[in-house]
Amino acid sequence: MQRQPSVPQQPPPRRATAVRSGPLTWIQQWHWYEHTIPPQRRVNPTPLADHCRVPPSATIADIHAALTTLTERHEALRTTVDALRPVQHVHGADWAPLPLDRVDVPTVDTAALDAATAALAALPIDPVCQPPWRARVLLESGKPRAVLVTVHHVVIDGWGLAVLIDQLYERLCGADVPPESLPHPLDMLAAQSLERARAAEREWLARLGDNPAHVLAPFGGTEDGAGRHRLQYRSADAHDALDRVAAHCRVSPETVVLAALAHDVAARTGEHRFLASVVVSNRARAVWRDSIGVRALTVPVQIDLLPGVPFAEAVASVAAALSAAYRHGQWRPAELVAAQACLDRRRGAVTVPTIEYNCYSWPRDYLVPAYGTAPDGPVAWIDSAPDAPCDTLYVDVSRDAGVLTLDVTVGDHLLDAEEAISLPVRLCGLLRAVADGAHRPVPAQALAPPAPGWWRTPQGWASLPRIADVLREHPGVLDVTVTPSAGVTTQPSETTESGGPHLVVRARVAPGVTADVLHHHLLDHLDEVHGLVAPDRYVLTPTGAALLIPSTTDALPPRPPATRAEQALAVAVAASAPTEPDPLDGPAAVDMNRCLADHGITLVTVPRLLVLLRQFGFTAIASDELAGTASLGHLAAALEPVVPCTPPGGEAAP
Repeated sequence: MQRQPSVPQQPPPRRATAVRSGPLTWIQQWHWYEHTIPPQRRVNPTPLADHCRVPPSATIADIHAALTTLTERHEALRTTVDALRPVQHVHGADWAPLPLDRVDVPTVDTAALDAATAALAALPIDPVCQPPWRARVLLESGKPRAVLVTVHHVVIDGWGLAVLIDQLYERLCGADVPPESLPHPLDMLAAQSLERARAAEREWLARLGDNPAHVLAPFGGTEDGAGRHRLQYRSADAHDALDRVAAHCRVSPETVVLAALAHDVAARTGEHRFLASVVVSNRARAVWRDSIGVRALTVPVQIDLLPGVPFAEAVASVAAALSAAYRHGQWRPAELVAAQACLDRRRGAVTVPTIEYNCYSWPRDYLVPAYGTAPDGPVAWIDSAPDAPCDTLYVDVSRDAGVLTLDVTVGDHLLDAEEAISLPVRLCGLLRAVADGAHRPVPAQALAPPAPGWWRTPQGWASLPRIADVLREHPGVLDVTVTPSAGVTTQPSETTESGGPHLVVRARVAPGVTADVLHHHLLDHLDEVHGLVAPDRYVLTPTGAALLIPSTTDALPPRPPATRAEQALAVAVAASAPTEPDPLDGPAAVDMNRCLADHGITLVTVPRLLVLLRQFGFTAIASDELAGTASLGHLAAALEPVVPCTPPGGEAAP
């Protein structure tokens, strides 16, 4: 593969080249924050990539002209974003050269397209200093055969990329592109209803608080798994079966696949009520359908399956849940994530959706080239990363050229590699069986018992050994056991005077270690124990006499910053906190016993906070860690001093 001279490195855009600027939409704010997360910790691929074949009559000049025309028509292709503030700038059509280069390849077959698209997707895009896209022409014997396009998610989503590719191909075939400009995310600002967003956020919080935590982990996965698996499975038989089931149930094929996934979770876990987070395009209005601007966000779908009902009735239930959830498709990610962090600390449980589902899928085989793997065989590819965390089960579904493609991303603590590989095979088998007339009722109970040490509390599943391990790490805890309120069981059958079944911590502790101190320590580690349900009772034996002490999470008095790291974090928080409605009265008012969300810090503030921390000489915190439930004292303890750079032959910079 021989690469032609590429476009010179483009200088940062001058503000003077911007023709208009404004805030990022609520949808964009999430993707803007997401691009600050280290790549190995992201669930979604960034950037997105796709390709189209070049008609035989088209030339390099035609490709250049088509991309120039599309850049003039779509302001999203000439949009940059601010590094520290949720602001975007639309530049003039000629503000920068087209980010286009050429690569010579021996042949442009499926394998070459996969490999070239993967190579282009691996190149980072800086939406602060560069156009939010790249394009590459594949040349075979000097003739253009394909155009590859990669885009940044903060401006263009997977649906928008598909629209862009379609319009590029039509232009190369000689079709006229309408001269009018299409809506840009800036044009959506006026349509953002604050009242509707707040209602959607209330719905999200209610559903997160009313669904069991940690549904999948007791029934699979690797103990203490901290990585993730990504894989792809393709089936032609399941594609045809899916069409038949969808026609019989009178719903979309995508709804049927989600119902199959919910059926599988119920069969594995015995849980019939859990939450799914489903991507919607928010493109119901015709004016948005040809726009490439980012519009996709998730909605909370309440899965409620009745045990014993045939699969067709489960499909109808999921279809009704999707319809009810669609009205919650516009919300403010920054505010919701902060509100959820506060909710999780109050509940003592981190609840994430059991399923994340994307039915507006973009081609994802570029992540690991499939090289034309035939469908209905083994998985096309699987990629496992032991140190790349993933909290949930994420499934993409796409249907193209008579093949159903399922892309799965799942945390290793939920499904191990073998279990992850068997999931899409099992889903496609279910579709084929139902298409052939099988009823496949929803199982009433789990097909296998939970792993030892797991217990079902009203809030969800808890790992008793893991809770004990976390508490044992606290200084002054000499010994600890965690048990259900009336012996170890796997079902919450008994009730107590405290209002229901609960966990009891029996700890032998040094003087000064109180129930509230232990409970606070547990809350700081909610993200590490994957949906932990915190105990609501502690039996402490500091002098040998047992004493039942209820925990009261608000009992710890405010703690001002003490160490140098805590002081740096407090200054950064005070500088980043909102000024309304209750401004912080300087760094001394920052409470180390509370989390960032308690101080008004949301996702849109995190990038600036990270920069301030580095200016104050500290690092080692990732942006997604700052969005959780940990207290500021816990976060400060994880900070590390910035190592000064030593130039060659010189002394360390001050």
